Amino acid sequence: MDYRVQAGVLGTGSALPSRVLSNSDLERMVDTSDEWITTRTGIKERRIAEANESTSDYATLACQRALESAGVSPDEVDLIVCATVTPDTMFPATASLIQHKLGATRAAAFDLSAACSGFIYALSLASAYIESGRYTKILVVAADLLSRITDYEDRSTCVLFGDGAGAVLLGPADAQKGFLAFDLGSDGSGAEFLIQPAGGSRVPATIESVESRLHFLRMSGQETFKFAVKAMVSATERVLSSAGMDVSDIDLLVPHQANIRIIEAARRKFDLVEEKVMVTIHKYGNTSSSSMAIALDEAVRAGRAKSGDLVVIVGFGGGLTWGAALLRL
Repeated sequence: MDYRVQAGVLGTGSALPSRVLSNSDLERMVDTSDEWITTRTGIKERRIAEANESTSDYATLACQRALESAGVSPDEVDLIVCATVTPDTMFPATASLIQHKLGATRAAAFDLSAACSGFIYALSLASAYIESGRYTKILVVAADLLSRITDYEDRSTCVLFGDGAGAVLLGPADAQKGFLAFDLGSDGSGAEFLIQPAGGSRVPATIESVESRLHFLRMSGQETFKFAVKAMVSATERVLSSAGMDVSDIDLLVPHQANIRIIEAARRKFDLVEEKVMVTIHKYGNTSSSSMAIALDEAVRAGRAKSGDLVVIVGFGGGLTWGAALLRL
């Protein structure tokens, strides 16, 4: 009988700063209000890293917790894939820094950039490595300190973002479990809708670029919202269809935590009860691709995602990019 090794989740972990930035704190910083933020985004507070902390610090802690939950030691890890848009440095890769901090001396390591879809892209890549037999234990970590590229003078964006990291350890799954399907996509024609204009080869750092605040992220909210709802719904439908399933089979939907209105639009489209949708945006805001990894970890630890459950992880982000993963825990 032809049997293909399937990748599954062996352990999960997450890490968040202790410092809380509430809506009332933001009221004192920009022209906004708790009511305005809550009504339009669903966010009540977000976590912000201290000045002496970096993306790799939280990524490492999330990885440690994922390894602990799986009962696996760092020297058993073959590969570390870090999805991030706020690396410690442009190079070397933040994944290499994580590898050193973990003591994962056998592991290869590299970063992946797909904005808020990065966790899904990294899961897909890591799963393919495991299915090929190339590696047997892979840490996938999504981590970002978006506070580092948030313009706290721009009230339309500064209320949205927070910091955090989430990780999963992947390995060969038990029979009937693991990742059943992925759906990935990109539409570069919408690149300007969600972008950090400066800091790359097109607009390198200069006095003028800093003074023009081009190193902060910029977002066209209306265009991004319209894209997000369509992308989340269609990616979920495709990933279910490719596995011969439909929405009624879902035990838990773990969406990217960008805006409660986007999440609610998807929930209503699929006619899912609230208990079948994991929501953390009120506590953490939008933490880029780590939002899905953090939400998955919290769902597992709270018993909302159990062994045998069918889970859809779905997200969208700059690029524009989108992705969905279908997982049997």
